[in-house]
Amino acid sequence: MADKQHYDVIVIGTGAGGGTLAHRLAPSGKRVLILERGDYLPRERDNWDSTAVFVTAKYRAPEFWYDKHGQQFPPETNYYVGGNTKFYGAALFRLRTEDFGEIRHHDGISPAWPIGYEDLEPYYTQAEQLYLVHGRHGEDPTEGPVSRDYPHPPVEHEPRIQQLSDDLEKQGLHPFHLPIGVNLTQDDKGRATHDSVCIRCDRVDGFPCLMSAKSDAQVICVDPALKYDNVTMVTNADVRRLETDPSGRTVTGVLAELADGTTETFSADIVVVACGAVNSAVLLMRSANDKHPRGLANSSDVVGRHYMRHNNVALMAESKEPNPTKFQKTLALNDWYLGADDWDYPLGGIQMLGKSDAAQVRGGAPRWAGAISPDMPFEVLAHHAVDFWLCGEDLPLAESRVTLGKDDSIHLALDEKNNIAGVKRLQHKLEKMLGHLGMHPHRLLDHSIYLHKGLPIGATAHQAGTVRFGTDPDSSALDLNCKAHDLDNLYVVDTSFFPSIGAVNPSLTAMANALRVGDHLIERMK
Repeated sequence: MADKQHYDVIVIGTGAGGGTLAHRLAPSGKRVLILERGDYLPRERDNWDSTAVFVTAKYRAPEFWYDKHGQQFPPETNYYVGGNTKFYGAALFRLRTEDFGEIRHHDGISPAWPIGYEDLEPYYTQAEQLYLVHGRHGEDPTEGPVSRDYPHPPVEHEPRIQQLSDDLEKQGLHPFHLPIGVNLTQDDKGRATHDSVCIRCDRVDGFPCLMSAKSDAQVICVDPALKYDNVTMVTNADVRRLETDPSGRTVTGVLAELADGTTETFSADIVVVACGAVNSAVLLMRSANDKHPRGLANSSDVVGRHYMRHNNVALMAESKEPNPTKFQKTLALNDWYLGADDWDYPLGGIQMLGKSDAAQVRGGAPRWAGAISPDMPFEVLAHHAVDFWLCGEDLPLAESRVTLGKDDSIHLALDEKNNIAGVKRLQHKLEKMLGHLGMHPHRLLDHSIYLHKGLPIGATAHQAGTVRFGTDPDSSALDLNCKAHDLDNLYVVDTSFFPSIGAVNPSLTAMANALRVGDHLIERMK
């Protein structure tokens, strides 16, 4: 338990944003308090058990949110030290240069950011170094300029995925090594060396890592930050409310419910919210007072609005030959990221998922069981499976929003068909290629186990928006340093600040921005 002292900075949340910020602040000598809603993830065999992780959702937050029709759904969120990075696939992409500008999509406009790619590029580089990203800049023709290559060479393809890469190149495409954060040392054949922390297993995507080899925020940032005497963390601290002084300009108290049921109020010169796009908006709205009747940082009425979560499709193709790959998440393809010869709008990107096993196939099977041969057991199908993740851009709509119910329940409204035409075309392009990729044509099966049994609203892993930044206080909640326009000492550094989401995993952008804001805070505290 932290004592009653006043801190220089309180960071609420330990994920890609909060954990990375704490790491940047730790060497400054400033008194930093980290408040984490959860505890450390139990280290146990079930960490790597497909049934526990995917089918019974043992580690998912034991709560339900409500959709716009008032129907309950289980959100894909986890409350542990490290946040959702404990379960992410560690795919660490930069947004494309074009993503920072205005892009016209089939269903509307993806708005420009108030900063450019060049402003974030140095911090992308720092985040790649910090999170041990393996990859090779220059392979992906859609990526922007870089000031430094990845700190580690790409994770080598296993034979079946190398064949897939070769076959894609024969189609005139540009597959590249997926940038991924793992603590891996490879020998000249791509195998994990005897002293490598990562063992190149099939549990990287969606599973917590028993070896602490995946670059999650706990392993990379929080644990190293706690080695500094000036950094303290309280776990099982569920922050319920932020209190302000009578002027409403300064956050003076952070009220948290602790594990024993008591409440504690913490104070700091600067308060940073990093609870995830949904829960950060909820906390700000729950903190409404006379000076901020719609919630803190919400004079513009944008807090909770413009929620985005990507238009994702998880698909499983059936290879004609067995696919014995273990570490499958090594390849990506962005040839149609910004458009195609037969489509004027962006389609999105394709990347590999972690390798299916029989438990995952069986768990997701009921939706398409009739599409496979009755004499093909799940184990055989899994052994032939090649798993793809298609990612298209969701557009920020004001009516896609988070609200609070009278009973403090979380309500999430979104248009599940918003801008899905691009990713549907992307799926069609992949399906047309299957025969040229050594797979059975027209057998792309919906791998719904990765999307909470196909419930799109529940797939909240890529959540963003809700507390957007910008230069105009009438249309944004945060300024360019991610400080609330309405308050002098309140910041938000998770993916809430995104004005648009692009079509790549948002984690690296959250990490890079946290480093950027961290530098600003260190300078401010001087």
